[in-house]
Amino acid sequence: MFSRITTPAHTRILHSSAIRTMSSSAAAAAATSKTPINLISVNTFPERAAKVIGAVIENVKDKYTIVHAGNSTTIEGVKPLLEKTQPPPGILFAASMWTPEQQEEIQQIARNTIPGIKTHAIPSGLQQKSGVEGVIQYLGETIDEIMAKK
Repeated sequence: MFSRITTPAHTRILHSSAIRTMSSSAAAAAATSKTPINLISVNTFPERAAKVIGAVIENVKDKYTIVHAGNSTTIEGVKPLLEKTQPPPGILFAASMWTPEQQEEIQQIARNTIPGIKTHAIPSGLQQKSGVEGVIQYLGETIDEIMAKK
């Protein structure tokens, strides 16, 4: 089965202002410092993912340095994207278009592939109910909790 993956190079074009060089200890230090951390999104609409994550990155740049390192448009594409992203991602967001069961599968793949990765499922249907701005607001309100996860 083929899967479409937004590559880190594509994301760099979309988020050039957020690109930073990362150290190998980025994931461990990100919750308490401005050490850069790679974030992977799983969203069937990569342009929407770039817009949402880009806005969240901009809104929290005084607290955290997050890099949107890539997006997978399929569940099957999650593991290969996680494996090829360097340094390894420290955060994965599962978008709201997935069912709760699919979101759990996405998060389990991430945890099995990168032990210690912080995962978060945006509530199913939130984008449809509240729009892009609602998702940006939600993530802005929950980012500290997400970053504090161990």
